[in-house]
Amino acid sequence: MKDFIFECKTKIVFGRRKEDETGRLVKKYADKILICCGQGSVKRSGLFERVVKSLETAGVSYVEFGGAQPNPRLRLVQEGIELCRRENIRFLLAIGGGSVIDTAKAIALGVPYEGNVWDFYCGKQEPVTALPVGCVLTLPATGSESSVFSVITNEETERKIGYGNELLRPVFAILNPELTYTLPPYQTACGCVDIMMHTMERYFDNETNVEFIDRLSEGLLKTMIKRSLEVIENPSDYEVRADIMWAGAISHNGLLETGRVGDWASHSIEHELGAIYDIAHGAGLAVIFPAWCRYVYKHNIKRFVQFAVRVMGVEEDFENPEKTALEGIEKIENLFCRLGMPTRMKDLNIDDSRFYEMADKCSEHDTVKTGNLYPLNRNDIVEILRLTM
Repeated sequence: MKDFIFECKTKIVFGRRKEDETGRLVKKYADKILICCGQGSVKRSGLFERVVKSLETAGVSYVEFGGAQPNPRLRLVQEGIELCRRENIRFLLAIGGGSVIDTAKAIALGVPYEGNVWDFYCGKQEPVTALPVGCVLTLPATGSESSVFSVITNEETERKIGYGNELLRPVFAILNPELTYTLPPYQTACGCVDIMMHTMERYFDNETNVEFIDRLSEGLLKTMIKRSLEVIENPSDYEVRADIMWAGAISHNGLLETGRVGDWASHSIEHELGAIYDIAHGAGLAVIFPAWCRYVYKHNIKRFVQFAVRVMGVEEDFENPEKTALEGIEKIENLFCRLGMPTRMKDLNIDDSRFYEMADKCSEHDTVKTGNLYPLNRNDIVEILRLTM
């Protein structure tokens, strides 16, 4: 187990109608805020109105900033930065899913910075400060509600890049599972895959003697396998939705990476896919991950056997570990299929015409390697993409 420092400052406020406490939570930080939201669903559901009523009761005024969308755009972030500066905003409240929260985080980074906020995402600068962010979560998926990460897409360069810094961790997150009842099945399934992937990216590494974190990860994954199938059948089951929502936060707040270094190659490859084709993140991961597994499993076959047996319920063949590992990979791919997820590029209507370009960007023109379990060069990434066909 590696040495580590773990800190999660996000206050989680979990349960029914907890969005009614937003004003009290915000008042601690500011009397005037920016509300960052999406493209209309929070208003149609009545959530926006309830949050605003809570703010008004607490004596907090707000400026509304809508338009956040999946694969959040740099251009919108820059508009939000300018709005915050004009209105002298010192706190951001995100109402929505990961894309809304990531947009708010990027704005929070950019307001006190004189340069282009994209500098942080492409590694040119490190921030000194950022505005505080709070959120009301409506879609459990990205874990952004309690993570240090934000992922932004630069439309001009077709790059989708994640950036992590403790300054980006929200100061509070309101999690009411009832707010997720009306999510479409496809969106729910994409979120479930994303939650599982945040755990599996950390689980598949070369670190040994991490039994405690392994068991936590395996428990979360087994819960998500069970609940992801149940939620499709019973979308308004509070307990099912509650497990998924809490698992989403735990999967990406850093706890499951303590003592180890995750892989993250599947995420890096999917970011290039999402930047070009603007697909749902969970859907892209469902395509990339099984292909990545089949390409790298021999480099740590014990880890893949452990996953197959402990998580996917495969009966271990002690004389043929490769058979056990491959059966585990097949089972996770079948789960994605059962959830209605794509598992091949053809399911997304994507051909192989830009595979080399994606691999070139992902590897920074073959100057850096991607992933930690087995570091991938440009040609490796191309081969993984070919396995998705």
